[in-house]
Amino acid sequence: MPARLRVALVGSGSMGLNHARVIATGPRTTLTVVIDPSETAGRGAADRHEAHWAPDLQALDGVDAAVLAAPTEHHLALALPIIAAGLPLLIEKPVCPSLADTVAVVDASRRAGTPLQCGLLERFNPAFATALRMVDAPLFVRSERHSPYAARIKTGVGWDLLVHDVDLVVQTFGGGSPAEVFAQVGRFHPDSLPHAEDLVETMLRFPDGGMASVSASRIGQRKVRMMVIQELDRMIEVDLLRRGVTAYRHTTIDSELGFGGYRQRTEIEVPEIVGVEPLVSQLEHFVDVIEGRVDQDAERASILPVHEVVDQVLRSGRS
Repeated sequence: MPARLRVALVGSGSMGLNHARVIATGPRTTLTVVIDPSETAGRGAADRHEAHWAPDLQALDGVDAAVLAAPTEHHLALALPIIAAGLPLLIEKPVCPSLADTVAVVDASRRAGTPLQCGLLERFNPAFATALRMVDAPLFVRSERHSPYAARIKTGVGWDLLVHDVDLVVQTFGGGSPAEVFAQVGRFHPDSLPHAEDLVETMLRFPDGGMASVSASRIGQRKVRMMVIQELDRMIEVDLLRRGVTAYRHTTIDSELGFGGYRQRTEIEVPEIVGVEPLVSQLEHFVDVIEGRVDQDAERASILPVHEVVDQVLRSGRS
């Protein structure tokens, strides 16, 4: 049995604590060190899982890989030295809150020959994975990701929420970039930073003619995580929050003689959703990339399309 990978966690905020739990309990990983400039937060997370705490990246010696879950605005300054140290890196989404910085991180990983994975977590949602296996020829996708306001998020809704659903849409249409992007952006909340958007409505058109509508909002009053995938003769609903999938296929319309009306028939399929916590699946995938079970070049290449689309959406909104 191969030795467990010794993993450094960089950042112990709300998402970092989830990563710490999954790394520490994973069958193929060991949480070796938690790196956070805050001793209170970092040591607390480390002690909970019998790891060490350190205030900076000098503690990377003696680890095999790193997971970066620090605030997005610090990703570039932290990712580049991790890559320069030759360590495989799983970095929370987005890689950086700008396309230029994201390209710099991806290029640094490519030059160094080190694995790089972006934490686009919804790829590993078992409901989406089930729906994607069912999809044959998608024509139109509608995706909504709405949330109540969270003051701790400094970036706008584009890099925080929209990025997830753009990625799912891109995956649904085969992984390629859309040919056209249209967007409307709204800024409403008085506590948002000047260039941090609160609402984005996006239309995407793909080279094969497929279309998608993606809505992201952080001024909603409840969480919504829904996708609808429409094919010519089937519609697949995906509830990403409750992890459910329902497929509908309209079969017949019969006239009801003598009553002046029609009777419609629709077949409904509700597949069983089987899978583990998405964060667990994501970590397993990361280990597979490191161990060569997943092609690291393909994994790295899958990062840029979604970042390019979000960048284009935000530039369109600013103009």
